[in-house]
Amino acid sequence: MIELIKQEAQRQHAAIVGWRRHLHAHPELSYQETETGKYISSQLRLLGIEVREPVAGTGVIGLVRGERPGDGCICLRGDIDALPIQEQNTCDYRSVNDGIMHACGHDAHAAMVLGAGAILHALRKEWGGTVMLLFQPGEEKIPGGATLVLKENALSDPTPSSILGQHCTPELPFGKIGFREGPFMASSDELYVTVKGKGGHAAQPERLIDPITITAHLLLALKEEFAAYRPSEKTILAFGRVEALGATNVVPDHVHIAGTLRAFSEPLRDELHEWLPRRAQEICASYGGSCDFEVRKGYPVLMNDDALTARMRSAAEALVGPDNVVRMEQRMGSEDFAFYTHVMPGCFLRLGTGAPGQPMRGLHTPTFDIDEEALRIGSAIMAFGAVEELSPD
Repeated sequence: MIELIKQEAQRQHAAIVGWRRHLHAHPELSYQETETGKYISSQLRLLGIEVREPVAGTGVIGLVRGERPGDGCICLRGDIDALPIQEQNTCDYRSVNDGIMHACGHDAHAAMVLGAGAILHALRKEWGGTVMLLFQPGEEKIPGGATLVLKENALSDPTPSSILGQHCTPELPFGKIGFREGPFMASSDELYVTVKGKGGHAAQPERLIDPITITAHLLLALKEEFAAYRPSEKTILAFGRVEALGATNVVPDHVHIAGTLRAFSEPLRDELHEWLPRRAQEICASYGGSCDFEVRKGYPVLMNDDALTARMRSAAEALVGPDNVVRMEQRMGSEDFAFYTHVMPGCFLRLGTGAPGQPMRGLHTPTFDIDEEALRIGSAIMAFGAVEELSPD
């Protein structure tokens, strides 16, 4: 079967590249992927694959059914939203939508799920069961399109027993596939804090409760105490925005700050959701002020199922050779694929997309791009992994 999949992946490669380039040229932001969904559903129908839509607003599901006996089901997930970035590439398929770009590889992810569907549909006489192709919106923006998919029970009839996903990884060269069992990607929560004082004329400090000074103490204290809270745990507390709308001689009443909290433990994450607001209030109060502290819950820890990941790693070794399969370090980045891994066994792999001899084109940058040879491998590993999971023991 693996040789048939390799051959079909090679035969479909030009089509997969075409799908990816169309999607790259026509990016849409999270929860606005209307034309993207229409394009994907049209391509599925041209392939002869059953379509369900809409899913989570703008998403699509395709169902590929094998013709051999079998009632198992597995889901292959690709995300479809883009980022608010102005593309700087000059390629023929650069974004035609100003200020919007597929800078995170979601165009490639969707094209590879389409590619896997095309491979499996062409080889449907060779396997049994159902492969669900999920084209999911809104990965880049809380609450995450995965939550909407699960809320509307879209993964049903049939219900998949497991789910596979992948992500373009420019630091890995083309040809490599990376895996990590257990907690792989961190949880991610957004923090919004309003520090409250009493503003006024800067020349009358005796009448003020300066929220800017309080904020300075708060940021330093929180960072220091957070580092000591659970030093053995991998966590991040970072603030990327501080806004105090005063003037040279005007102290404002409020300062707004925003940041991120990341962890690899759900119990620790819950603990920090309680500790951070309480400690912030205490620090602000010690300087005569107060604060409102909102924890906007984001994505959970992405948990790769140990057994499923081991099987997918074996499939990857058969496909590209053991020397091209690597064990990844844990990543502080987050992914809404994580939601699926808390309701069913999941495996999220990293696909090498770096072009040999070329500078790395990093994720979420205006020059991000991939070695399109990787599309063939990514489509093949999704297809082969699905067939392996559906095959009788």
